[in-house]
Amino acid sequence: MSDKDQRLFEIFLDVQRGLPRQGPGTDEITCEALSLCTDLPTQPAVLDIGCGPGMQTVALAKALVESQVTAVDIHQEYLNALKERAQAAKVAQHIDILVADMNALPFSPQRFDLVWAEGSAYIMGFDNALVIWKQWLKSGGCLAVSELVWLRPDPPEEVSAFFSCEYPAMIDAETIVAMMRACDYELLGHFTLPETAWWQSYYRPLEAKLPALYNKYRGDEDALGIIETTKREIDIRRHFGTWYGYEFFVGRDKRVRS
Repeated sequence: MSDKDQRLFEIFLDVQRGLPRQGPGTDEITCEALSLCTDLPTQPAVLDIGCGPGMQTVALAKALVESQVTAVDIHQEYLNALKERAQAAKVAQHIDILVADMNALPFSPQRFDLVWAEGSAYIMGFDNALVIWKQWLKSGGCLAVSELVWLRPDPPEEVSAFFSCEYPAMIDAETIVAMMRACDYELLGHFTLPETAWWQSYYRPLEAKLPALYNKYRGDEDALGIIETTKREIDIRRHFGTWYGYEFFVGRDKRVRS
């Protein structure tokens, strides 16, 4: 990574810093997706990949009483926030925190009963994640992932142009379902996150940060460009939210448990 790219990334992290979540979701949605993960052991071993500050990690630890959740993220800052959140919720003893790259996780194969990823699979490519993360699942284990998808065909030019730049790999839910089945996952269910999931713990607190960020980076064209893109992303959601959304997908590895 060049010095400029590193600086731009640090600005991006500053824009995101301190938010309850790094993407759409709520504790209730985490629990709804968890309810689709049938036939888990009484105390499943769980891997939360790209956990960020860990709101969903804590929700999983609270819902799966006496289970052990391994939370992985590449940014120590997020993991520090997760540690504080877990301690406050009194579930720290059930969460193992690890700083690691999701492309090179240091686990032995078939270690986990449940692999979880809220809004993080895009980092390595959704199709790639389906294949690589399967190795961490025990036979018959579950995979639960949320992903940005098109909800309707032929979106307006403004929203199409935005995502052709910001996330050109975005596809529709039906294509993802087909991809999961092609990777030998039995689809247990999928659902679209409600509009409240975008605003409650993500866009409202993010939007509230923008005035201070404009002031902090006044005169810095690179930083202001990132902030403007963030503002435009929120505005796109406000005006074109019916065209795209986050979809939660839950599947089971078809390999038979030994």
